[in-house]
Amino acid sequence: MDVRIIYTIVNLIILFGLIWFFARKFIAKDFLSRSFRNRRENINRQLDEAAEAISIAKSTEDIMFSEEKAAEEKLVVIKDEYAKRTAEKINGIMSSCGEERYAMLRENDRLLSGLRAEMYETVRNNAIKKAKEAALQLMSKEPYASAFREKEKEIAESILSKIAITPGDMVYLKQKDILYVTLTSTYPLEQDLVDEIGKQATVIVEQAGGKISYWVKTDVSLVGGLKLRIGDTVYDGTISDLLYRMTKTIGQKTIEEDFSAQKFADTLINNVKNTKMDIGVYQLGRVVSISDGICWLDGLADIMYGEVVEFISAGERGMILDIEPCKIGCIVFGRYEHIEAGDKVRRIKHMAAVPVGEAQVGRVVNPLGVPIDGLGTIRTSEYRPVEFHAPAILDRQSVSVPLHTGIKAIDALVPIGRGQRELIIGDRQTGKTSIAVDTIINQKGKNVICIYVAVGQKETTVADIMSKLKKFGAMEYTVIVCADAYSSASMQYIAPFAGTAIGEYFMYKGRDVLMVYDDLSKHAVAYRELSLLLHRPSGREAYPGDVFYLHSRLLERSARLSAESGGGSMTALPIIETQAGDISAYIPTNVISITDGQIFLETGLFNEGQRPAVNVGLSVSRVGGAAQNPFMKKTAASLRLNLAQYRELESFAQFGSDVDENTKKVLESGARIMAALNQPRYSPLPDDREALIIFAVTEGYAAKVSPADIGKFEKALFEYFDSMHSDLLKIIGSTVKPSSEDIANIKKALTAYVESY
Repeated sequence: MDVRIIYTIVNLIILFGLIWFFARKFIAKDFLSRSFRNRRENINRQLDEAAEAISIAKSTEDIMFSEEKAAEEKLVVIKDEYAKRTAEKINGIMSSCGEERYAMLRENDRLLSGLRAEMYETVRNNAIKKAKEAALQLMSKEPYASAFREKEKEIAESILSKIAITPGDMVYLKQKDILYVTLTSTYPLEQDLVDEIGKQATVIVEQAGGKISYWVKTDVSLVGGLKLRIGDTVYDGTISDLLYRMTKTIGQKTIEEDFSAQKFADTLINNVKNTKMDIGVYQLGRVVSISDGICWLDGLADIMYGEVVEFISAGERGMILDIEPCKIGCIVFGRYEHIEAGDKVRRIKHMAAVPVGEAQVGRVVNPLGVPIDGLGTIRTSEYRPVEFHAPAILDRQSVSVPLHTGIKAIDALVPIGRGQRELIIGDRQTGKTSIAVDTIINQKGKNVICIYVAVGQKETTVADIMSKLKKFGAMEYTVIVCADAYSSASMQYIAPFAGTAIGEYFMYKGRDVLMVYDDLSKHAVAYRELSLLLHRPSGREAYPGDVFYLHSRLLERSARLSAESGGGSMTALPIIETQAGDISAYIPTNVISITDGQIFLETGLFNEGQRPAVNVGLSVSRVGGAAQNPFMKKTAASLRLNLAQYRELESFAQFGSDVDENTKKVLESGARIMAALNQPRYSPLPDDREALIIFAVTEGYAAKVSPADIGKFEKALFEYFDSMHSDLLKIIGSTVKPSSEDIANIKKALTAYVESY
């Protein structure tokens, strides 16, 4: 090579070296400037995104506040419109059409109240949904997404510290010898982390004697974090599960206190911003099939009878009622039309329970404790299980305190004590419900909480009962649990147990409770329907074999507790409807054998105008005089025998034209006694007046009064004793046995009254 060429190349190298030596500072300075500029742009972009997140939160609050305000305005419009319509109907129509239009007004009241409650719940649910969507949107953006990506290893460690093999997994491994393990994350995980999780899951499963099938996948709907499913148990450390649990918790708080959409948004978003990841552990199952309110599931191998599950996509809840080796039977409480095969079912990990508390008094609720009277949310935080064990024998005491019904025929002939179970039985339209309602009305001022459970009744019937209770001031101490004829068999099945749970809350606090089940015939029919749909073998009259146990475990919960256990009591008045007076049918005989007596209402007596139509021969109270005041016990001692003799002679006298004088006297005396026991609806009497009129008639002080005039005689007698002998009324109603002198004074006063009458 030429020397000049070599020399030129060397000079060029030296020249480029000198240029680099003198220009490198300027190049480096420009590079650093560009680097800092890029970093500053990144910081500004993150600040803008943070500002956008704050803006989303603020806009969510504004949207929810406007939603609540709009709802309040709608409620005001509904109230004004309702008041206007009511005034127009009362002023223009009620005066001319009377009771028919009054029923229409009452129906409008019920419909508008239902609309108000439905709209309130809709607004509340929309607010929760919007707040959750806003929180999800907020968490999917920077810097929150990056922050949770940094926590992936920490979440994985927390999951691995909790994983275990459940008894259900052990059974599955014995059958299949393999357990499916699925790792799901929002974004692809580092391979080392995936391998570590798989390794530890393999060790745990192999220790149980099985193998694993390991699956890894991603799901952006999780928002952040990861979850591990081993068998049917899920260890969830994702944002979506965190928000699910927050929504349930905060949503429950809105039931316990005044609802505010803005407050809800604040709580949810603040919880998301300041969250500390914890692992949710739950079990998942799958819907196999569903029809007629019965859902068959697989999975959930560790679930128990009576436990609650939630259908994730539908939002409805159900209760486990049947457990078989290969599938689980579940009843759905709400609507089931939008539940499909393949839907996921989540185990809630608690037994079926209803809210209880003082706030429920005076309200109408469904069997889940949700108010249906349109009077707003019931604010209570206490729950009781619908299925609960009955008090033990040592926790009870004998029934000795009377529970007065205010009905002369019952308090004299078949007395009821606090803690007793007295069956009301008879054909349709013989006055069974009237006895129960009169008993509730008579508890006013006696510190007794009354719970009326309507099973399979028409809505109009329940509305009429509620209006009567309001009219007489009885709703102030009454709770109505309603599963009407349009409710599903599941709701009708659970209604008596829910009502009993509400009553137990007061009983175990030392209060006295009256339970009315109207009626258990329809309850048994609902249970038969569920049992047949669950493919259980049918027995007598197609009822399942455990229908006796169904009612026994319900009614045995009524008792009078001992002083050491609180001293409260729960009195049960179950109602059973017979067909053509057949008291020996399956369900009537079952409940008769469970209860402490029965009040049998006879159709013939009812048609003759006797109210209540109590058949003395078939009605009995196994508590007897122990639940009566001393004066009433003495007065009613011979009453049953006299009435039985009268009924026998009455039927015999129908076949003959002539009767002797003694028979005639017995018939006349019996007719007066029957007239004295006749009592119109919604007019219960105090116990002292009941005993007074029965004493006057049985002792012959009304011998000259015709049966048709007994009502006038009774009214005048009460007025006379109120004005002239109020001290004697106190003796009659006292719990102390009257002396012979007291009896003589009462007879003397009656003699004076008869002479003046």
